[in-house]
Order: sequence, then structure tokens, then C-alpha cells
Amino acid sequence: MSTDPELPEAVPEATPPRVFVGGVLMGLANLVPGVSGGTMILALGLYDRFIASVADLARLRFEPRSIVFVAVLAAGLAVAVLGLATPAVWLVQQHRWLAYSLFIGMTLGGVPLLWAIVRPLDARVLFGALVGFAVMAVIAFGLQSTTLSPTVPVFVAAGALAASSMILPGVSGSYVLLILGLYDVVIGSLRPAALRADLLGSLGIIIPVGIGAVLGIGLLSNGLRWFLARWERLSHALLLGLLVGSVLGLWPFQGPAWPDLAVESRLDAVKALVAGESPEAIRLETGVDLEAAEVDRLLATFGDRGSIELELMALRLERYRPTLSQIGISLVTMAFGFALTLGLGGLGTRSGTPKRRSPG
Repeated sequence: MSTDPELPEAVPEATPPRVFVGGVLMGLANLVPGVSGGTMILALGLYDRFIASVADLARLRFEPRSIVFVAVLAAGLAVAVLGLATPAVWLVQQHRWLAYSLFIGMTLGGVPLLWAIVRPLDARVLFGALVGFAVMAVIAFGLQSTTLSPTVPVFVAAGALAASSMILPGVSGSYVLLILGLYDVVIGSLRPAALRADLLGSLGIIIPVGIGAVLGIGLLSNGLRWFLARWERLSHALLLGLLVGSVLGLWPFQGPAWPDLAVESRLDAVKALVAGESPEAIRLETGVDLEAAEVDRLLATFGDRGSIELELMALRLERYRPTLSQIGISLVTMAFGFALTLGLGGLGTRSGTPKRRSPG
């Protein structure tokens, strides 16, 4: 039998259709820069069940309920990544303000559910929410990039941190790798060309990162499960702060500060150009055709930048002044996203502090 801690009554049932939709939204979130898949799972009220299921599998406890949950979630995630990647990327590149407006609304749509768990407001709840919000503020505005030595212990630690961030709401694993200065090394080792050219060298990176990822997911999921079981209101208050704070980096009316790096193929072309590759080789490798004048301009702008710095520059956004129609459409889109998450969360009308029930 499962020894899961009892879940608050306000947490909706993790039925297969809801879990599948959660997986789809988790996959879509991972395709949108600045949005975390964990945030969507939290907003839909599936976070407790998600953590419990992952913790079960990490401890090799193959509970049928946990296996079904993870399998259905993974199926929804796969549908989103394989079937919706192209329209999602197009929406972000061409209408970022609409995509961000939708995800702001969907994220905030999870607030009523978490509030139903933590209310009434007291010092403990306020403290947890403020700590969670402050953590997201630091992530959104305060983190500075660094460059670590590419050693096995560093790869293990990077894998653990990147995988752990996928469980925690608000930040993606790829962003963690960028901050650590290891994005190119790790992601590059997964590319078919790198595997063909130096299989052992690539495996020397992939295996330590994979070990770290397994350790990070296993330790964090079980730690969170323990914390949720023993300090239910405090932990959910912390999650509430993380949820609200995760929208800090999603101001809709902002665009790429460096348009030349906004599209992945263009970014790859600029990185190759800076590394000394010829325009013809770049065209064959990335499909981007660079004319002589453009080559000179790009080298003058980015020639002294390193690969990791270019990756971080590609993520940099700058705000612009929206039109009145954009503001109106944005607000309507936020309201739609809010209502969508609220509906999927399955919240009914409740009163008083949520009671506890067995998670059947």
C-alpha cells in the first residue's frame, strides 16, 4: 500500500484527463522562454501528486498509481513537444506579448487553489509566501552568469541543479546550465554531430550529467515530499510565493534586445561565424545564408563575444510601449488564461480551512 501523506481537500483529484492536460501544458511551458513546466503543474493543483509519484519512482517503489500518473503526464508532455512545438515557437517569436499574456493568466489562475489550501492568512503563511516570492525575484533579476571548469564533479552537480529546477516552479534547467556557463558543453554533447565525431568524449559529459540529474530529482522530490507532509501550510505558502513570483519575468510588452540572436538558427549561425567558420559552411550547417555585408556587420557587433555570452544575450529582452489595443487584448488573454487554469483546476466553492483527506 502507498504511504503517501494525506493531501488537502482543496487539491483536486489527479484524474487521467487532468494529468494528460497537465502534461500538455507542462510541455508547452517548456517551449516558452521564461516559463517553467513545474509552474503549470503547480497551477493545476497536480504538484503534490507529481512530487509523490516522482519520489516513489526515485526510491524504486513502483506503485501503480505513481506509474500511471508519470506515464500519462509524459504522454501529454510528448504530445505538446512533438505536435505543438512549431506553433508555440512561432507564437513566441512573432507575438511574444500574446504568449506571455496567456501564461501570466494561466499561472495566476493557480492562486485560488493554493490560497484555498493555506488560508487563513497568518504569520507563517505570510513568511512562506514572501520567501517564495523573493526567491523568484532573485532568479528573475539578480542571477549573474559564471563559468565553471568542465570536470566530472561539476557535470554531476550541474545535472543535479538543472534537473532539480525542472521540479521547482519558475526556472528551467536550460537556464541553469546557461547561468553556470555549461549550456554549450552539455547541449553540444547531445548533438548527433558531436556523438559521431567524439562518442567517448560526449559520453564523458552525458553520463555524469545524467547521474547528477537522477540524484537531483530523487533527492529533491523526496525532500519536498517530506516537507509537504510535515509543514503543509508553510510549504504550500512557499509554493504560492513561487507561483506569483514566477510571472515577474513575463512582462508581455518586451522583445529581443538583440534581434540577430532571437531565432535559434540565426544564433547558431552567429556563434559559428564568431568561431571562425566560413559563410558557406554556416549555410550548410544552419541553413542561414549570410551575405558579405552582413558578415562584416555581425563580426563587428558580436566578434568579441563568447558562445555562452551570446546564448545569454539571445535571452535578453527590452521593454517597449504597447498600443491601447495591445493592452486590451493582453488583459483579455490574461483573463482567458486565468479562467482556463481555474477550470482545469477543478475548484468548486469551498469555505473554511481545507480539511484533510486520503488521496484516493
